[in-house]
Amino acid sequence: MNQAIKHVWVALTAMFVICLGALSYIQFFNAETLNDNALNKRQLFREFDLPRGAILVDGKPIAESVETDDGQFNFQRKYTDPELYAHLTGYYSLANGTTQLESELNDWLTGSSSDLLFDRLAGMFTGQRAEGASVELTIDGKLQQAAYDAIPDGLRASVVVTDPKTGEILSMVSKPTFDTNDLAVHSTSEAAKNMKKISEIDGLSPYVNPAIGDLVSPGSSFKILSTVAALESDHYDMNTVIKNPASVNYPGSKDKMNNFYEGICGRRSEATLEFIFAQSCNTPYMEISQKLGIEKFADVTERFGFGQQLDIPQSVTPSQFPTKDITAAQLAQMAIGQYNNKVTPLQMNMAAMAIANDGVIMKPNMVKKVTAPDLRVIEEPKPEKFSTATTPEVAADLKSLMKGPVQSGTAMNAAVPGADLRAKTGTAQVKVENGVPIVNSWITGFAPADDPQVAITVTIQQVDYNTGHNTAGAIMKKMVEAVFNK
Repeated sequence: MNQAIKHVWVALTAMFVICLGALSYIQFFNAETLNDNALNKRQLFREFDLPRGAILVDGKPIAESVETDDGQFNFQRKYTDPELYAHLTGYYSLANGTTQLESELNDWLTGSSSDLLFDRLAGMFTGQRAEGASVELTIDGKLQQAAYDAIPDGLRASVVVTDPKTGEILSMVSKPTFDTNDLAVHSTSEAAKNMKKISEIDGLSPYVNPAIGDLVSPGSSFKILSTVAALESDHYDMNTVIKNPASVNYPGSKDKMNNFYEGICGRRSEATLEFIFAQSCNTPYMEISQKLGIEKFADVTERFGFGQQLDIPQSVTPSQFPTKDITAAQLAQMAIGQYNNKVTPLQMNMAAMAIANDGVIMKPNMVKKVTAPDLRVIEEPKPEKFSTATTPEVAADLKSLMKGPVQSGTAMNAAVPGADLRAKTGTAQVKVENGVPIVNSWITGFAPADDPQVAITVTIQQVDYNTGHNTAGAIMKKMVEAVFNK
């Protein structure tokens, strides 16, 4: 009898240990995985009944939870100026999930962050309802509005404005855009219908922030990096005279690299970088690419941020400068921003930041501070160095070269009297439609030259050349005017 009782006791003890272990695993080790599982609606339903923290710009909410009496949940997510901020905030949706900052900042906004542990424990004893923290962004509301207004409707375009000394993102706007309130509704059928309508907008993905998610051929704006590579080498300096033929065959090919036929590069068969950079001549970069080789370009692009993961705190798609099995002809194309050289608008803004800040890129950041419900500041990011992209001397040379396009070259239509803008334009041909080249148009730069306050980048995707070139410069001009109240 005692032996039977002993066996039962052992079995019960083993079962107890197994149950305790399983519960411990679920509660402490697997809780986050279960909470994040898309099939786990309980967590999402629970969060919808809580006052989610606000996302703020200039101290005012652009996303907040307001009380509702619709009978389903206690709170409704509300977005102010949604089209202006859609690509930043993303949306918080019962039917469509959570994207962008609503997703990246979720632990703070729901109050589940470890920074708010004591707040949650206190709530258990006081019976107070848990609240999320509010997150203040570095975005300047006036610049955000100026960027939005500067982009004509109907274009697929992005504007990025940063402080090159701190890395703070002051404005990040893209069109086309959408109303995030349409996806935050409690009715799943209505949200699904609205998502279908939004997904049909040409050039728009509600899941992607184009300024950090679209990979676009940079065209001649990439010559900033190619020129850095040249000046860092033993082959070139500011006084080196380089051959500038109207066209030249790619290595091992009958295809030709040409200078822009409407430009004035043809006035000089050879020139220094001052003329080449201002007029955005292509053919000298054929010679530069062949002399330097792929390793030098790979080194420079890595220092500028290509291929590296970056969170701002949104996740930035790494820019691409492939180096494996690249032919001499392909390298020449990539040196002028074509072939498989692909960048985000933020990446080319970082290039401008590097030149403005004596060769140092500060880590781009969008969070100014995080504040607990009791107004206690629990997070306040400090400026952080991302990389040393080049030397102060080379940066100074590029700063001098970037005066040329604005003063007498391809960026003259962006000039603002009294504001010393330094910039580089770019045009990358994507395709030809009915005999008309369709291009990506760029301009990236900073101002003022002696004490840079902002780095500004404008990207317009898939437009005809005249529309792209003229509009990119016009948008840059409006942004410089907005920054300096010109």
